[in-house]
Order: sequence, then structure tokens, then C-alpha cells
Amino acid sequence: MRKLDQSGSNYMKLRSGLPNLGKKLYHNEPIVVAFFGGSITEGYGASDPDKTSWRAWTESYLMERFSAEKVTCINAGVGGTNSTFGAHRLKEHALQSGEMDLLFVEFSVNDGEDREESIRGMEGIVRQCRRLSPKADICFIYTAAEKNLSARVPFNIAVHEEVAAYYQLPSVNFAASIYDRIEAGQTRWEELAPDLVHPNDAGYALYAQYVRHFLEEALASYAERGFAPRKIALPVPLDDRNFERAAMLDLNQVSQQEGFSLMNIQPEPLINWRYPAEHLFTDREGASLSFAVNGRSAGILLLCGPDTGIFEYSLNGLTFNQVQLFDDWCLGAYRPVIAMFPLPEEEQIMQITVRNTSLKDGRSTGTCLRILRIFSNE
Repeated sequence: MRKLDQSGSNYMKLRSGLPNLGKKLYHNEPIVVAFFGGSITEGYGASDPDKTSWRAWTESYLMERFSAEKVTCINAGVGGTNSTFGAHRLKEHALQSGEMDLLFVEFSVNDGEDREESIRGMEGIVRQCRRLSPKADICFIYTAAEKNLSARVPFNIAVHEEVAAYYQLPSVNFAASIYDRIEAGQTRWEELAPDLVHPNDAGYALYAQYVRHFLEEALASYAERGFAPRKIALPVPLDDRNFERAAMLDLNQVSQQEGFSLMNIQPEPLINWRYPAEHLFTDREGASLSFAVNGRSAGILLLCGPDTGIFEYSLNGLTFNQVQLFDDWCLGAYRPVIAMFPLPEEEQIMQITVRNTSLKDGRSTGTCLRILRIFSNE
């Protein structure tokens, strides 16, 4: 039977390390750390997400090293969100206190099988962070789920590693550690994650163990020999259509609307969203709104739930295309869902019209449309 590396060295790559964090520790300066990802970053499945998740245990470790009064941690996890959504909400959710010193990024489970979309999302997060918080260290976190435990380096993690390697970012691979433990007969995944995605306290404790080892190694490396200063200039992008300038825009970006009402009360029950939920609402056939964005992509953020219907959109006055977002998750609660519109070949001003229809999934109780924010990538 294979002997496992219990220290965690096989499950991390230091690359350029954490020079900013190391310098802050050396000079005894305060730090701001953002945990950016999905429900596993939030701590779903833990008995107390603010005490027994990997995020919470990592925060406790940082407070041990830097002292509690010098550490500010931001929980920027939003359940069910991928890196495309992440790139659009980075500035608002992770940089809410201004510049940060360390950004943990966790989207390997929620990103789908579209390699280009994953590259655009993860690269967009990196380049946006470098532009808005240039001193911040960035570390990618790869969490486990049933879909990525069929191989030691599954597709989603391999794609994220392309971005990490290109920008010389450190990474910690929780999924590989779980895979090796299963292969060695030391555990079964359902013992650590009863729903096969979200760890229980034992699973999160194991995750935290590897992050702690990574932080100790990275900080020790800085103390011993330091890391080379980070280059200010970014390399050419892997994909020039990445979401480097992605943002969530307020609803005042809407230039005209007919048949919508501004709602200040959030629909209930609402999951995966603890931010303001003011939104434009309609259940009328033909209700429409228009807005313009200048850039390489656009979309909308919706609240979808039991009464969500089918809407349609038109770009620059062309044919309307239907969008059906109702799924099994809608049956039980409302949650944020993104709808991204097709990427144009060149950067341009896009005039977008969104129109409600009378159509719906057979399981839906209505034809409602709730628009929370507008997405742009200028």
C-alpha cells in the first residue's frame, strides 16, 4: 500500500510564494486576507462555518502568526458560483475594504467543462487583482467533489493549474490529497463529505491542515531567502477575452424599462446571497428593459426560484434569443444565477434588450423575472 505524504508537501506548489505576506509578517504589519470562492469557501457542511470550516481554521492560524488585532479576513464565498461570476464580483466582494494582502481563490468544483470559460474567469480574477491590489499574493485552492475524484489531476483542476503556472501563483490541491487517501484505502469520500461535495468538520479539518502546512512553508521560505520581487508588468494574457475588467453594475445602468417594478424586499427563501437584494421584478409578458455596455462581454445577474419563467434577449437590435434558467435548485429556493450573452469578436458598445415571455418550465409556478445586477467587461 502506498505511503502518503502526511505533511502535505505533495499537494502544494509554492512557485513565486507569498512575498507580500512574508514581508508583512517580518515587519509585524497588519494584513487583509480574502477568501473568494463558492459554498466550500463559505463553509457549507461545517457544524459552524465560522469556526470549523477550512476558511475559519485558516483565519485562526493567521491570527496565531500575526496576532488577532492585525488580521482582517473577508468571507467572499458565494455558494454555487463559478469563476466567471467571481471575476464580475471580485471588486465589490473581495476588495470591499480596499487593497488586500492575500487572496485565496476556490472555483475548481463549480467551474464547468468549458476550458475557455474557465481560463477567462480565473485569468480575469488574477489580472483584475493585480491591477486593483498589485501587492496582493494570490493562491489557488482546489477542492474535492465526486466529479473530480476520478483522476489525480482532473480536467477542472488542470485548467486552473494552467493559469496558476502561467502567472507563477502558488496552489494547494485538496482534491489530490483526498484522491490519494481513497486510493490508499485510508478513507471513503462520503466519510468526509456526506453529500459528496461539501466536507463535514473532519473534512474541513483535513483541508485546513494542508493550508496551514502551505502557509508555514511559504512564510519559512520568505524568512530564509525571500522571494524575488513581483514583476509589476503583467504578461500578455492567455486569452485576451478574459474578464480582467469585469464588474457588477447597478440597476441605474438601465436606460429604459417598461413593465418592471423596483423591489426592495428579497424573495424567500433566498440562498447563496447575503448581499443587498434590491432588484427589478416583472411577471408580465412583454415587459422589457434596455441597457448599454462598452466592452467584450455582458450579462445579467438574476434571482431564480420556484416561479422563474423564460426570458429573451436581443443584442444590438438583432433576433431575440430565449433563455431558460429553471432547474432542480429552483424548486426549493431563490438563488443568484448569471446569464452571459455571446461574446462579440471585437470590443464594442452593445445595446441589450431583455424581454419577459409567457413561457415557463412545466415545474415552475409562474413566469417571473428578477434582475439583480448588470454585468460588463469594459
